[in-house]
Order: sequence, then structure tokens, then C-alpha cells
Amino acid sequence: MVTTVTPGAAPAATEYLAQMGETQSRYEARAAAREETRRTLDRRGVLHADEPERVTRRLARLGVDWSLATAMERTPPSASTGRSFGTALAPDSFGADVLGLERLMGRNDLIDVGFLEAGYLASRSVGRITVRGAGAHFGTGFMVSPSLLLTNNHVLRDEDEAARGFIEFNLQAGTDGRPLPPVAFTLEPARFFTTDVALDFTLVAVAPGSADGIELASFGHVPLIELPGKVIIGELVNIIQHPNGEPKQLALRENRVVDMLDDFLHYETDTAPGSSGSPVFNDQWEVVALHHSGVPLTNDQGRLLCTDGTVWTPDMGEQRLAWKANEGVRTSRILAALSTHPLTGSAADLRAELFATAPQAPVPGAVPAAPTAAPSGPTIPQSAPAVQAPGPAGPAPGTAAGTAPPAPAAAAYDGVVRMQIPVRIDVSVSAAATSAVTYDGATPTAPAAPPVTAPGAAAPSVEADVNAALVDLQVGQGRAYYDHAADRAARETYYAQISGATGSTLRRMLTALLENTHQRRPAYKPMRLVYPWVDLHPDGRLRSIYSGKTFTAEELIRADAAVESARIGHWQEFLRRESTPTPDAIERELESLEAALPFNCEHVVPQSWFAKAEPMRGDLHHLFACEAGCNSFRGNIPYIDFEDPEEAVRTDCGRRESQGFEPAAGKGAVARATMYFLLRYPRLVGDTAREFPAERLGLLRAWHETDPVSDHERHRNFAVAEIQGNRNPLIDNPAWADAIDFADVWP
Repeated sequence: MVTTVTPGAAPAATEYLAQMGETQSRYEARAAAREETRRTLDRRGVLHADEPERVTRRLARLGVDWSLATAMERTPPSASTGRSFGTALAPDSFGADVLGLERLMGRNDLIDVGFLEAGYLASRSVGRITVRGAGAHFGTGFMVSPSLLLTNNHVLRDEDEAARGFIEFNLQAGTDGRPLPPVAFTLEPARFFTTDVALDFTLVAVAPGSADGIELASFGHVPLIELPGKVIIGELVNIIQHPNGEPKQLALRENRVVDMLDDFLHYETDTAPGSSGSPVFNDQWEVVALHHSGVPLTNDQGRLLCTDGTVWTPDMGEQRLAWKANEGVRTSRILAALSTHPLTGSAADLRAELFATAPQAPVPGAVPAAPTAAPSGPTIPQSAPAVQAPGPAGPAPGTAAGTAPPAPAAAAYDGVVRMQIPVRIDVSVSAAATSAVTYDGATPTAPAAPPVTAPGAAAPSVEADVNAALVDLQVGQGRAYYDHAADRAARETYYAQISGATGSTLRRMLTALLENTHQRRPAYKPMRLVYPWVDLHPDGRLRSIYSGKTFTAEELIRADAAVESARIGHWQEFLRRESTPTPDAIERELESLEAALPFNCEHVVPQSWFAKAEPMRGDLHHLFACEAGCNSFRGNIPYIDFEDPEEAVRTDCGRRESQGFEPAAGKGAVARATMYFLLRYPRLVGDTAREFPAERLGLLRAWHETDPVSDHERHRNFAVAEIQGNRNPLIDNPAWADAIDFADVWP
């Protein structure tokens, strides 16, 4: 993809053709999978074409969740307003998070104007690379730190080529349509140079100033982000490039990702030769790939074709080739490889500077707060000085001036406590909390202690969580509470392969079904998922699972937000008090905070029984609204029936003694949720008397029988299935409570 401007570059041309052949082989090998992806995109949409975990992480980076996404899928688009939700949302609720989700799902072609401002900032860091001398050629590159430029290995193969190169910024038309005077900076491979042939990338230092005294910093940089969730199959991406060495151009939202390999992305685009080294951006202007090669069109004999359909030969020039797809190197793979390159001294310091520009990682699976602009974007000074053309290395002198708009704010992620303190702590809270827990061969992941970021990191935005939850609540008010016909059809399809089974066979079949269909595994965030929709009753209110007291959803959303804010405040105070806390001290503090400041949500199977590990902790089938007082009153003791009501302490929540807890309400629902848990996670809990031993199964069956399934539970089951993918068999088929042999679900 390098545009050759002088003859005599036969070795480079040979390397280029070989690389293009490898790209074509990778593309052709994935033809069947890609065709299946296209069918899925046409039939179900972008949220279902990629791996569920990757889609979940993508939604998280957008600041939305599966509840809102599924609500949008079920809402017909409104052609009159351009909004998929039509009148479902008030105008002041229709923020960047909802717009980003609508664009991702292809439901809305409108974009907020902040998209253009962020794109302008991103474009400033992209320039044209020129290599002079024998085998002169052009390419594209972009700044990824204050000092380092990223491009392809086949653009800058070695330090010698880099030493003969320079990069020009501002090589583009201005707002008046007239060319802006470019400014050039020499490359400094002696200061930093590293390259990777297999992943086709080169990272090289750039001079801090031009020959005319313009600072490189005035053009900013776009950080590279190793975190997953930046792009998914079916999503549209943007490419800023210098095709054929021409002025800077933009391929905007016409480039669809069609496949994702371990190291590469394939996307359909209109990039041209000379675009090698271009950044591939998502809609939040995060770099998702480094463009490096095309997949050429060929005839039946496998010969390359020109744009006019004739057979291509190398002497025609690469600009005559016809393309059917393109390939980019994934950002995360570049960073992973770069971290292993042997560097020392000042070069290692420059590499560390590159990694330091990337946003801090959220806890895996956490749902981030809704961003007000691009979650991660280009870093540009508030004011850009006049830019001038280079000296001898580049075009004739000239001047231009302009002011860049403010850089977009970085997203604030929940699940990560970010404090303004001069240390960073990354720990595993305890052996118990981080040890693997196995069940039927699967290994869930345990949570880690919240990391603490360095000064300047964004603090978690609890208010953004509240706003996102209220949007979910508002959307739910426009939906049918429970669709009997749709649920019946979904139920029949879900259990189609289970017919006539009983006993242990039925148990094993249900366990396999529940695990295989548990495709999306949201993190524990009751204010975002449980309160706005999943646990609502037919009257639109929440009821405590144990006391039966009613609350509005907004009451519990705001109450949990206050609790989260208080936890963060106490955590900050702890870190100020304990400058170097031990892992044990951190674990004790976290447990103390959770006990003293519980959310208004109950895990029917207590978190301590499974070491607060995921996916159990966030599994919506056993999460219910429950005021903090009842949550604390039950604690982590198992359910029981008291034969003598006077022998237990009694409150509105129920009865309790050291041996057990009997709820005042919700017995049938908690019984079915507990039996679901035993089916979904066999041999995980119940090995002690305080973890519901096998002899108490009869209690669950009795509660299930005397307190039958309600429309509230049917609504919950259908809503959870929309989000997670799996269902509760005891709600769908109550008779199975007696037909299932639970004997082997205990350790």
C-alpha cells in the first residue's frame, strides 16, 4: 500500500506483493465464517454478529447496557424524527450514549456535533510520510504519544529509511477550500526506532520542532488503547489517510468491519494505495487498528485486476489495483507486541510515555458511565500556534494559524475507584476471593480490589450512572410490561431440545442449556439493570423481596447512588489514612464498606458463598430489590422455616436466628431463584450448614408449591433472558421442581 514515486524499488515491490498475498489468504480462509456473519447482521443486527462478551464490552465503553439495547431493538424507528425511540425519550434524555448506541445499531444516521469536533482533533495528528532518495515513496502515519509516530513496517522498513523520511502535518484544504501551508518534522530513528515485520508496524521518534520553530506538540496525538471493547463486527469505522500521497482525506462511516481475527481486522472500505499507516477509528475516535494492506480483486485465474476490470501488472502502479476489502492490525496486538520489544535507556522511557497516554483500564465487565464526548480521544492543546511549512526537508515556506477546540473528555468508568492520590495500587484482595471456582468444568472469574489511579485520572461519575438508569426507566415506561405470546414462543423455542427427560438426565440437560445460553454476563450494577426494568412489578413499582414494601424505581436508583458515593468517600479516606495498605487491609476495608453501606439489592444466594465471583455476582436471575435493612437482617445465612414463630427475632423482613432466616414475603420467588442457581452452578454452594445443605431442598420445593409463579416473575424471566440469554426453568415449567433430581448439585 506504499505509493512508489521513483523506479528502482523492486525489493519493496516484491515484499508488498507477498504481504498482499498473505492478506488475501487470510481473507479467503474466512469466507464461510464471514458469510455467516453477514446473514446474522441482516437477520439480527450488529449486537448479535460478534462474540457476546465482546459486544458487552463494546456497550460498556459506550456507557449503555443490554437492557437499553434490547429495548431499542424492540422499538420501531421513527422516520419523522430520526430517533429510533421516537417519543419514548424526552429530548434532554437523548444524550451521547443513546446516540452512540443508535449509530452502532444502525438505527439512526444522525450524529452529535461533538463527533465532528473530536474528529477534527484526531485528524490533526495524522500526516503524510515521505521517504526520499532511492525507492522514494509516500505513506501515512500518526502521532500516538508526544514524541512517537506509528506507521507500517513496509512504509519505514528500517532505520535507514526512517532517517531519510519526514512527516508533514496540515497537508489539507482549509475551510475556504484553499490548501493550508503544511509543516514538516524530521524523523529521529537514532532516538527511538522499533519495528515488527509480522504485525507490520513501525514506531519512530519525531523531532520536537520543525525547521521553522513550530512545536510538534501543537498537532497533539491519539492514544493507543489496549482495552477490549473498542469495536465489534458489523460496526462502521472511519479512516483518516493520505491516499496516493495526496492531501489528507477521510473515509467517514462507510467502512464496515466484516471480520475480526486474532491480530487483524477486515473491513470494507474505499481506502486507496498510499493509505498504509493510516489510523482506523471507531465513532468515539479511538484507534482500533493500523491500516496496512488491501484484499485485491482477482479474476477466475487468480490474477489481480485493475479498477477498470483489466488484468493488473506491477508496472501499472499500485494505484490502479481494485480492492474488495482491507486489513488493519489490531491496536491491542500492537501494544502487546511493543511491550515485549527489548528497549533500554531513553528509548524505554519513550515507550513508557506512550503507554502512559492510554486511559486506565476499567474492571473487566464493568459498565462505564455515559460519556459526554468521546471516551478516549486525541490529545491536543487548547490553542494551536501558527503552523509553517518545513525548511529544506519539505515544501516551500508559508504560514497558517488556527485554534483547536478543547479535547473531548475521557470517560469515567464505574467499578473502578479513581482517586487523586500520588500512588497506584493493584492488588488481589485475598486467596479466597481470587481463587478459581469450578463447576461442571467452567471457571468463573473473581473480582479484584478497585485500582487507584494517578493524579489527573477521571473520578467515577455516579450521577452519570443515575442518568443512564433513569433513561432505562423512561424507556421501560413505553414498553409492554409482559408479552404473554412472545414469552410463550420464546419458552417453546428455548426448551425445544428437552422433551421427556426426568431425574438426573433432566438436571444435566438443563445445566448445559443454562450455561450455553448464558451468553451475556453483565457485572453487578443493580441501579442500571435491576431497578429500571427487570424487577418492576405490574404497577411500575419495586417491592422488597422480603418485606413486600413498595418503592419507586427512582427512589432505589438514587439511594444506591448515595451509597456508592459514600463508599467512594470512605475509600478515599482509607487511602489517605493508610498510605501503603496491605492486601489484607484492603480486603477488610472493602468488606467493611459493603457491610456498612449495602445496596438495596439482595443476592438470594449470598455473595460470600461464591467469593463474590462473576458471573454469579451479576446473574440477574437471583438479584431482587430489597431495602438495605432487610438485606443486612438476612445477612448470609440460609433459608429456613421456623416451626415455632416465637423462637426467632421478627421484623417486617421476616424471622431470623443464627441457624436460618425465614422471609416475610417472596418465598416462592426466592425458592425458584435458588433452584435456578443450583442448576446453573452445580457443586458451587451447599458444602456447609450455613450454605443451604441438601437436606433443605424440600423447603424450596414447599415454598415453590405454596407460592406459585406470578406475572412479576414471568416478566423478570423474560427481561433477564433478553439481557443474559438464559431463562429460569422453574418459572417456565413449575412441575420440573419435582421432576429434577438435584442430588448431584451439591459438593
